Amino acid sequence: MAKMSKWLSLVMAGTLALSLTACGGGSKTDEGSSSNASGTSGNTDSAKEKNITITFQNIYPDPTDPKNKLMNKLVKQYETDHPNIKIELDSLNTDQQKLKLKTQAASKEIPDITVVNPAAQMQPFVEAKLLAPLNDMLDQNGLKDTFQDGLLDWYSFDGNTYALPDGNNIAVVYYNKELFDQAGVKVPTTFEEMLDVVKTLKSKGIQPMAIGEKDSWTGSFLFMNMLLRTNNGPGFLKDVIDKKKTFEDPAFIDAVNAFQNLVQAGAFQEGATSFDYNAGENLFKTGKVAMYFMGTWATGGIETSSVNGKVGVFKFPTIGGKGNPDEFMLAPGSAFAISADSEHLEETKAFLNWFMRSFPKEAFEAKGAVGIGQKVDGDFKAAGYSDMAMEVLNLFKEVKGGDLAFDNTMNPGTAQVHLTSIQNLFAQKKDAAEVAKEHQAAFEANNK
Repeated sequence: MAKMSKWLSLVMAGTLALSLTACGGGSKTDEGSSSNASGTSGNTDSAKEKNITITFQNIYPDPTDPKNKLMNKLVKQYETDHPNIKIELDSLNTDQQKLKLKTQAASKEIPDITVVNPAAQMQPFVEAKLLAPLNDMLDQNGLKDTFQDGLLDWYSFDGNTYALPDGNNIAVVYYNKELFDQAGVKVPTTFEEMLDVVKTLKSKGIQPMAIGEKDSWTGSFLFMNMLLRTNNGPGFLKDVIDKKKTFEDPAFIDAVNAFQNLVQAGAFQEGATSFDYNAGENLFKTGKVAMYFMGTWATGGIETSSVNGKVGVFKFPTIGGKGNPDEFMLAPGSAFAISADSEHLEETKAFLNWFMRSFPKEAFEAKGAVGIGQKVDGDFKAAGYSDMAMEVLNLFKEVKGGDLAFDNTMNPGTAQVHLTSIQNLFAQKKDAAEVAKEHQAAFEANNK
């Protein structure tokens, strides 16, 4: 993608940025906006005129997640500072939220604030004119300057920014050091070694890996990291879009075979497709599973769980000697967007402006600032972040490139076939060539 070089430069350095821009204040704002970090209304007479409810759809349903705690803290503070405004939370896991938003979009009843994903995933909502441009709000109180350079490009179309991301992450493998020691295994440096680790863990009665595959993006995210290896570098989907390759390319077939080898080796818990994201992650956070492949946004939740102090991270290894472990799945985060038809557009923008200006400081204090998309003022180590968190932060410095998720790259029709196809591999083994044909047929059907 044309944006890749810009994104790469920010992911390598952005998480460690120590600019004091996170919680700007004191600048003049429009009526109804917050003029300082406490959220005091810019026009108290106007604010007293009517009671307002702002619906705030989000993907922070897990009460053990630092982001859930900071969201509730900020919402309560804003409601205290603005007695006439109520923030109504609609907290869902990722797949639930995506499905609900599709239904809401079809009836043009999008909540005041919702969650979208970057690039191809949010483009249909923008083209349908369902989201409000946020340029004016970004220019208030220095909010735009709090974001890592180039990150907002993934959420911008035709000169307008339509969503504000909460994160900027890479994918890693978290592992439980105690369980590794119990089984007598070491961190794998190749996929072949990884399969051996899985088999050894199983033989010792330890479940090797956790996944929440009821939310089908999780399996896709892992599969795409494997394709990044078998393709010997990034850009496979771009080559398909540009008609330079098809899904029947050997790199894709090799990735399907490798993925199925992992599933067939018993890497994942029984009934993986019945576990949603939170349930799958909780298996790892409660010490029941040895490995967990996920974006670095999971760091905060792991750090505040019972396995804190027992967890390390490693890069996904090479497959068949192919791939560079310093190339990662890149994940510019989910992002907050505002409905173009909001009945309280001005007040919603004012709240989101204040929320996002407050977000970096609160995330840092809640041990949830690893992988956020804004600049952070503070010393992570001095603030008590764990050795695992420091490992993750150091991995950001080693990023040499990578790919975006399938559904952030392909159109929704092709992406849905892909998600279902990969999810089905958890239930039964399939011929890799047939899986490739499914994908190619979907791509051709959705690109006529």
